[in-house]
Amino acid sequence: MKTRYPAIAATAAVLLLAGCASGSTAAAPAPSASAGDAGAFPVSVENCDTTLTLEAAPERIVTIKSNTTELLLALGLGERIVGSAFLDGPLPASLADAGADLNVISDFVPGQEAVLALTPDFIYGGWESNFSAEGVGERAALTDLGIGSYVSPAACKGDAMPDPLTFETVFAEIDEAGALFGVPDAAAELVAEQEAELAALEPATGDTTALWYSSGTDTPYVGAGIGSPQLIMDAAGLTNIFADVQDTWTSAGWESVVAANPSVIVLVDATWNTADSKIANLKANAATAGLDAVVNDRYIVVPFAATEAGIRNVEAAGSIIDQLAALEAK
Repeated sequence: MKTRYPAIAATAAVLLLAGCASGSTAAAPAPSASAGDAGAFPVSVENCDTTLTLEAAPERIVTIKSNTTELLLALGLGERIVGSAFLDGPLPASLADAGADLNVISDFVPGQEAVLALTPDFIYGGWESNFSAEGVGERAALTDLGIGSYVSPAACKGDAMPDPLTFETVFAEIDEAGALFGVPDAAAELVAEQEAELAALEPATGDTTALWYSSGTDTPYVGAGIGSPQLIMDAAGLTNIFADVQDTWTSAGWESVVAANPSVIVLVDATWNTADSKIANLKANAATAGLDAVVNDRYIVVPFAATEAGIRNVEAAGSIIDQLAALEAK
């Protein structure tokens, strides 16, 4: 599928970087994209079983979800973002200045009318489901309007789903975004920083079992074995009690959690489902109140926006390592 607006038509060389980068170090200030960083166009990529071709870098971009917004800010493209939506939480301190003037048009997936009013030439979505008739519009329909679209590859479904998600995939998206938006040098620099940070991590040793508790009360929604929760836990040295589930996230029964009796519980903190509310649920639930991690308050907290595939995954792994060390020191 080609987009009438910037059709990227020659294949961009996307570096699949298998390196490692350190996690708890704060990211450098977001660079500003410059003319000298402009990439070669046209460029073409395969994205979630859709061929995307652009003839020039997009100039009016709508971002959906925190991971896509934060990546563009980190690449110095804040001035090209005409609207953002469905953000998962506040920006990290390292990007607060770059994103100070973000035009947030919706706390959820925006409708087509709101998006088209911004006259975008490109929409960068965090999930495939963002692109629906009920959301910003289907990708083919957007193409007919001259609007390009791209989905974070980690969120692709079907045969295009990463299985499992790796840091190679996360870093490849940065490079691919650099090619698509005409800032390959900024992307290469960001990948190098992330690789260095990942390489500097010192994962926990031993067998520290963990529950990744994303949401839910009666039925918990937990991190499974092939998505970003597993990626982050692996980097931190935790053993996921649901690692054998062939999915990114999954619904589980509390009885399975009780049987596993994890050493620690990783709590995903979101404004609509806080870590504190999860702790209250765990203590109030007769089945989970006796878990060792609950009795001994062995909780690790990560912000929701850092838990989906993106530039904050290394940081999240580093934070988990630091929090675990603090728990062990008690």
